[in-house]
Amino acid sequence: MVNGLLEVVLVDAAGLKDTESFFGGIDPYVLIKYKSHERESSVARGEGSKPMWNEKFNFRVQYPDDSGGSDPYKLFIKVMDKDTFSADDMIGQTVIYLEDLLALGVEKGRAEIHPRKYSVVSPNQSYNGGIRVGLIFTPNKVSEDENEGEFGGWKEVFHLHHTDDDEE
Repeated sequence: MVNGLLEVVLVDAAGLKDTESFFGGIDPYVLIKYKSHERESSVARGEGSKPMWNEKFNFRVQYPDDSGGSDPYKLFIKVMDKDTFSADDMIGQTVIYLEDLLALGVEKGRAEIHPRKYSVVSPNQSYNGGIRVGLIFTPNKVSEDENEGEFGGWKEVFHLHHTDDDEE
């Protein structure tokens, strides 16, 4: 078994659908969940349907995963709208399958998916925009004794230089 670091690069989103019926405007943020660990991005206040986060989230992962869970290699990304006077609304979510990335990282010593657009799908299965996410997996072999700790993560904010070439 190999442990490693999964870095999730949350870049931006575009075309997010407004969940507000009468107040107008959305304040999006993202919940990223891997197994039982969830991380939350900052709230992109006033950025509406085209928020930019430029944040990194790190998760410790195992490959191959023998924990017996039903979704051992799924990364769930949920886009939410922060509300002040009521419960936050879910704009939509996407699921990223990590098994191939992790296997390649174990084989090559590192694997990366440059930031790309993933569809954000609402609870009623309609398209609610796109979110740009990149992934980097760097394995490091550890002994079984070191394997006992809890797998968690942390968040880091960074700045990307935006160019016209980034537009799709």
